[in-house]
Formats: sequence, C-alpha cells, structure tokens
Amino acid sequence: MGKLLELVIAASLVNNFVFTRYLGLCIFFGVSKKMDTAIGMSVTFISVMVISSSMSWVAYHFVMEPYHLEFLKILVFIVVIAGFVQAADTMMRKVAPGLYYKLGIYLALITTNCIILAVPLINADSGYSFMESIVFGLGSGLGFALALIIMASIREKLEVADVPKPFRGLPIAFVLTGLIALAFIGFSGLITL
Repeated sequence: MGKLLELVIAASLVNNFVFTRYLGLCIFFGVSKKMDTAIGMSVTFISVMVISSSMSWVAYHFVMEPYHLEFLKILVFIVVIAGFVQAADTMMRKVAPGLYYKLGIYLALITTNCIILAVPLINADSGYSFMESIVFGLGSGLGFALALIIMASIREKLEVADVPKPFRGLPIAFVLTGLIALAFIGFSGLITL
C-alpha cells in the first residue's frame, strides 16, 4: 500500500507531467482559461488515463508480450486510447452537452495527447503490475488536474488584473507556468519513479 501511495505522489507532484516533464501543454493552455472547463477536462482526463492505462496494460501483457509484438506498443496504445476517448466523447455529448461544446477540439486532442500516451508507455517500460499501472494513471491524471485547476484559478483572476498589454493572454500564461514549475521543482528528490 505504501508503494502505491508513493506512486501517486510521485506521479502527481514530483514528476508532474506539465510542470516537470513539460508534456500536454497544448490542452493545458487551451483549457485553463476558465475554471469550469478546467474541472470538466480534469475529470475527463483522469477517467481516460485510468481506464486507458488499465486497458493498455491488459493489451500489452496478454496480447503483445505473448506474441512478441512489443514493437507495436505505440500503435496499439493509440488505438486503445482512441477507442475509449471516442466512447467518452459520445457519452459526454449526450450527458453534458454544454461541457462538450466548451471543451471543443481539446476533447478530440486527448486521443493523441502526449501525457495520455506516455502513461501506458511508462507502465510498459517500468514493468508495473496491473494495480500499479492504474495507480500511476490516477496519479498522473491527478497531477494534470492539479495543474489545470491551479492555472485556471490564476488566469481567471488575471482577467480583471492590470496586466501590461504585451503580456496579456498567452505570454502571461507562459510566465505563470514557469513560476509554478519552479515551485513544483521543490518536490524533486522527494520521491522518484
């Protein structure tokens, strides 16, 4: 149980994909403008990460390894992720159409997002068990959600702040991301994967 807790902390804080590995920035900057879209994307991202990492683990250990098809892992993982994201897309369109339209193109981009693909690849390369794979996906998703929510809360405050004209919009978002990344570097050395 202690190792699983370490894995969640390491994936979400110490090795946060956004602030320490600089992955997933396209969705991060695109969705972090408003808190409601950030929360919606966070829930979607965590769900996709946990389920796709578990499905990818099963595909890797029960299909690819026995038939020595490990060289196809990127292709197989993308297909698994794309299938699940398509199902999530259809469900969200029916259940929460407002959120579906707010997320827009970023929902479709989850399929080929580097974080979503990195999680099953790291799981396969690290030799994680099924439970460790799920926990790593959960920790990574929580880390991305934390990054989105922190950034969205700051960017909403910046809309009413007196930001110099050259820094308005994306430039100030890059500066903020760098400052938050410096804070997350403080977690380095705490736990390593």
